[in-house]
Amino acid sequence: MAKTNAGPNYMDIVKDVQAGRFATVYLLMGDEDYYIDRLSQYILDKALAPEERDFNYDLLYGAETRANDIISIARQFPMMAERRVVMVREFQALSDKEALVAYVKNPNPATVLILCHKHGTLDGRRSLGSEIRKAGVVFESKRLYDRELPGFVTTYMQRRQKTIEPSAVQMLCDHVGSDLSRLATEMDKLLLAVPRGETRVGAKLVEELTGMSKDFNNFELQNALALRDVYKANQIVKYFDSNTRTFALPVTLSSLFNLFSDVLLAYFAPSQSDDAIAQYIGKSTWVCRQAIIPARRNYSGKKVMDIISEIRQTDAKSKGVGGCKTPPGELLKELVFFILH
Repeated sequence: MAKTNAGPNYMDIVKDVQAGRFATVYLLMGDEDYYIDRLSQYILDKALAPEERDFNYDLLYGAETRANDIISIARQFPMMAERRVVMVREFQALSDKEALVAYVKNPNPATVLILCHKHGTLDGRRSLGSEIRKAGVVFESKRLYDRELPGFVTTYMQRRQKTIEPSAVQMLCDHVGSDLSRLATEMDKLLLAVPRGETRVGAKLVEELTGMSKDFNNFELQNALALRDVYKANQIVKYFDSNTRTFALPVTLSSLFNLFSDVLLAYFAPSQSDDAIAQYIGKSTWVCRQAIIPARRNYSGKKVMDIISEIRQTDAKSKGVGGCKTPPGELLKELVFFILH
């Protein structure tokens, strides 16, 4: 879930809108487009019925309008409806944003003004952001960390009454990356492909739709390294090296960094039971039993710290630091050898 240091989070806004509590001004901003698009559409859908929109909904674009035009439209009263909605997309491109301060200080109570500011945030030192916080709602949509993506996928599926295998989750995250809009699109394709009556999405279906291997992927590499299965780990590395179209070293390094960071955290859990470790690091017990707990058993604390350091060094080498020109496949081979020995 996208979070913000100040103001309501995504679900706070959803709950208020569900209850019919609309703000007069919403500033939806941040680097993650997905939540901005979802919230703006959700507010519109709840604020106006489809048949009310012809006379009560205006869609504007920041690069094509001026603040005075927005104010003029927002001052109008609804026709045969309780409220009107004015949505400004690409608000970041509006050249005279600060001119909206006067309106925000005295907004039309019958208008819901939605300002969609993507690819960054509004300068908090300017008056407009401060005034919107007083009069309306400011939401910052932050990009999820790679380690948060599996939770997003699992929750997305649960809301559609489906479960998804952890290996399938990791395959999806590796295939798409942190673009939540694209990730949601890929999951929608998966849901359409699920046979009637099935409630579980498996790795085989992901393999069929994405072309990724259900046996040779980052999830399976994590498991092989956790178990110190030298043969399996090297099989996967060899597969990656010969399938450069599906292998991305930064994604693999991120996956391994997340694993061993969790293993390091597991050493500090107040209790060493599976459930206690899972609760301490914020993962499900099943996920912990797959890789984190076996890795904790098979690697000493010092070795884990050395592995994390080596992953960082490999990442730096992959970016050419120190003039390194070693191919990604070779860098991964060297890293995996270091981890296993």
